[in-house]
Amino acid sequence: MASRADQLASNLSLAKFSQATDLKKRLWFTLGALIVFRFLSFVPMPGIDPTALASAVQDTRGGVLDIFNTFSGGALERASLIALGIMPYITASIVVQLATSLVPQLAAIKKEGESGRKKLNQYTRYGTVLLAAVQGYAIAAGYESRGAVIDPGLLFRVSAVISLIGGTMFLMWLGEQITSRGIGNGTSLIIMAGIVAQLPVTLANLFKSGSEGSISGLTIMLIVVLGTGLIALICFMERAQRRVLIQYPKRQTRQGLMQADRSHLPLKVNTAGVIPPIFASSLLLMPLTISQFAGTAVAGESKWSDFILTLNQYLAHGSPVYMTLYGLGIVFFCFFYTAVVFNPEETADNLKRNGGFIPGIRPGKNTELYLDYVLTRITVIGAAYLAFICLVPEFVIARAGIPFYLGGTSLLIVVNVTVDTVTQIQSHLLAHQYGDLIKKAKLKGRIR
Repeated sequence: MASRADQLASNLSLAKFSQATDLKKRLWFTLGALIVFRFLSFVPMPGIDPTALASAVQDTRGGVLDIFNTFSGGALERASLIALGIMPYITASIVVQLATSLVPQLAAIKKEGESGRKKLNQYTRYGTVLLAAVQGYAIAAGYESRGAVIDPGLLFRVSAVISLIGGTMFLMWLGEQITSRGIGNGTSLIIMAGIVAQLPVTLANLFKSGSEGSISGLTIMLIVVLGTGLIALICFMERAQRRVLIQYPKRQTRQGLMQADRSHLPLKVNTAGVIPPIFASSLLLMPLTISQFAGTAVAGESKWSDFILTLNQYLAHGSPVYMTLYGLGIVFFCFFYTAVVFNPEETADNLKRNGGFIPGIRPGKNTELYLDYVLTRITVIGAAYLAFICLVPEFVIARAGIPFYLGGTSLLIVVNVTVDTVTQIQSHLLAHQYGDLIKKAKLKGRIR
């Protein structure tokens, strides 16, 4: 039987949306912030030669730069002020989150509540500046090695690093503003906006290849059907949960014993999210990118030329070695990050402290072992799902010769962020509808 909340959600309409003024303000603010992000992606760094930059981008196709370029909405290939996008902030957040589970001092800071959260956020910002400086210097040196700079030298590198750090910090601030004053998670929406901005170019290249005859019409139709099927699978799996029944003892009141409370502990099938594909692809494509940016200065030496050529051959998109290592990396990081995010021992202690227990399982150590057993089993399903979602597009792109690099990671991000944003919009509409019901109830009470 549907709950009252489900019945209200089914009755939501555009009329209710037009009455929710606060929600409309939040949506307009989010849209304006994303437009600012898109405008900044077309503002270039000083000292860049556009013609040489275009040829340099073509020479470095297939490396880890394609991932950053996709997440930044094409800002990297245009040498924009926000060429690094918000990825340094994402990386710093992941590192700090992992460190809080591995370093006892940071774990103690995390338990301090709001003050501890502010300290960890400050550490994340420091890490963002450090990562942006290192990556910005590497990109500036790469542009110089490819001849994409009008006046190379120390002055250009310093100005490029300062510009890229400023762009990344502005995006971080913009994401925080969207989260607090807009709708949805600001950081995730910025990444999704960059990916979606590349979709028109991607589809145009696909249909252009079909009109030129390099890709058959049947292949294009199969790609569309495959993409639709993957999106449906992602929507289903990302909402899949294993609900563990939690029961609390009966409470005694003046009227007697109340019925025991029951709740559920939801365990997501894909607890790790999109972190495993990002980590696995970044680690695999890093050697290829370094060899590409090294250029002929390294590849021309007899000592390294054979090694670099062999490395590029084995780590090419769609090769058996690349696909195998990519799948194993996804599975490894899926288990590793799930173990970091969810702590069965801490969860079992919290349940025992609050008087909750799993029916048939003794509190304490037995509850911890049971939660670990359940989490391990559903993580196997989640790891297989992530590997399938990420490997199938890679295989199709490599075998069909499709001229774009929109993989399963991008699909995961777009679908996840869209579902979360729609869920938040629905929550705002439900809150507005509940407010109307409360007002009507108060009005009826006064009339009586």
